[in-house]
Amino acid sequence: MIKVIIIDDEPLARNIVKEYLADHAQICIVQECNDGFEGVKAINQHQPDLIFLDIQMPKINGFEMLELLENPPAVIFTTAFDEYAIRAFETHAIDYLLKPFSKERFDKSMQKWITQQNTDKNISNYSALADATVQQQLNQNRIVVKISNKIKIIPLQDIYFIEAADDYVKIHTSEGEYLKNKTMQYFETLLGGGQFVRTHRSYIVNVQYITKLDPYEKDTYTAILSSGEKVSVSKTGYTKLKQVLGL
Repeated sequence: MIKVIIIDDEPLARNIVKEYLADHAQICIVQECNDGFEGVKAINQHQPDLIFLDIQMPKINGFEMLELLENPPAVIFTTAFDEYAIRAFETHAIDYLLKPFSKERFDKSMQKWITQQNTDKNISNYSALADATVQQQLNQNRIVVKISNKIKIIPLQDIYFIEAADDYVKIHTSEGEYLKNKTMQYFETLLGGGQFVRTHRSYIVNVQYITKLDPYEKDTYTAILSSGEKVSVSKTGYTKLKQVLGL
């Protein structure tokens, strides 16, 4: 049997997927979930072969939910994203169903997955999909992290700075420090726009918390934050800061 989980905040949308799956005798729906929080728990518990995942959901969206999974299952997106946004997904060969979708389109999607399920192509593409569509994500005013079995939503305005930490980044906030398995380049792209500046290869700083810039060595500085913490500023980082701060 193929274990399936349906994750969508709309009961009608879940019912349509269940109705269409009824013709696939090898499918066993192990759980339905109303949001990404439930989805993470259900996936860790049941280890499904395939999930049907909405993107636009309350609490955390579909992309954020996938980021929290260590070993994501195969995914078929069920989404109301417009066609222009969907085109970005196509380049990564991850299938999607644009709401409202027909039974014929649903069956084609299932057949595509059945054909590809013996390869590792889908799993390797999920992170590529999230990175490629980073500017299209619905909730760019926050970062979602997983702490043991809990999920923490961090508003961007609460972040003092982000620090490189081997294969992770360390997010420094007023409530503490949190690790996330992403690169500095990922966050530099995600947070680009003025509020956050890459001051050093190891630091991205929320400029609203900078209270002073002290000279350190030749052409380098130390940024003093309102939290009392100190962050390195390289020559290139100082040039960026001057532009943002109007110095």
